[in-house]
Amino acid sequence: MKVSLFLLGYGHVGVRFAQLLRESETALADLGVEPIVVAVASRRRGLLFDPKGLSPAAIDAGTKRHTCDLPTIASALREMQHMRVPVLVETTTLDIKEGEPATSYVRAAFASSVHVISANKGPVAFAYGELIKEAARAGVSFLFEGAVMDGIPIFGLIRDTMPTVQVNGFRGVVNSTTNFILTAMEQGEPFESALARMQQAGVAEADPTLDVDGWDAAAKAAVLGNVLLEASATPLTVTREGIGPSTVTRARAARERGRRLKLVARGSGRGQQADLRVQLEELEAGDPLAILEGQANALELDTWPLGRVVITQRDGGLEKTAYALLADLVTIARRA
Repeated sequence: MKVSLFLLGYGHVGVRFAQLLRESETALADLGVEPIVVAVASRRRGLLFDPKGLSPAAIDAGTKRHTCDLPTIASALREMQHMRVPVLVETTTLDIKEGEPATSYVRAAFASSVHVISANKGPVAFAYGELIKEAARAGVSFLFEGAVMDGIPIFGLIRDTMPTVQVNGFRGVVNSTTNFILTAMEQGEPFESALARMQQAGVAEADPTLDVDGWDAAAKAAVLGNVLLEASATPLTVTREGIGPSTVTRARAARERGRRLKLVARGSGRGQQADLRVQLEELEAGDPLAILEGQANALELDTWPLGRVVITQRDGGLEKTAYALLADLVTIARRA
């Protein structure tokens, strides 16, 4: 089955996803999935569009054809609506204030009956309730497995393997950069040095504010709360704490006491009563969140009737986020 892809956002994750498509060509063919990239767009390169498909060379050359604004993107999406299984792969930069323009891109896709898969937390963190209804009315899928824990399945795990299970709460270490820095500071490395290593690896951005000030974790808490707890949250309504150079004292003191300092995202309650927060917590050494080293993440779900379920990702990184997009792509192809 041919699947037509529009890669919107072509930074670290978008590039790695395009590479992963080529690397997984045989495995995808075995599943009956034949992805064809028909459009690539980013602020830097503008829009490239060819209904017959863009070769890797054409994408890499990145010759600018059109400006990359909402009307242009919407026009390209309208051209895709008659293609076989049209999918927008949305990996633009997170806007922590309003979730735009990503949310508008998603809405434009739905208006043209185009499926959406995304690694961007913004649309789900700011407008999940509305978007999921719009997707249902358009008869398309809206999937975002890569928005919280890279390629580790959370939403698909619950949706596809936990029928009738109710999630009553969650807690987790969900930001790789801050966990790496906290681990490094425990071992004597300065905050600035550990952060620089994350930036060099492409995990943290040149402006690391979203990570170290807790905004990325707050956005993920809002995503989890909106999807799992029926909250109507945004990152701005999540109680938030970050880390900085002064956190080293707390991290080392906790380690000396046989405990670990972690930046924990928590959610409890339901609907308007949902309580979402991101805060530094000292955890017992045996806690499943306390054992996380480096870029590792984990999420504990408080469920009924399964009880507490822990999902751990020992290795983070771009390849894992790209895989989440690939997994969502396969899900959409199977539904088509």
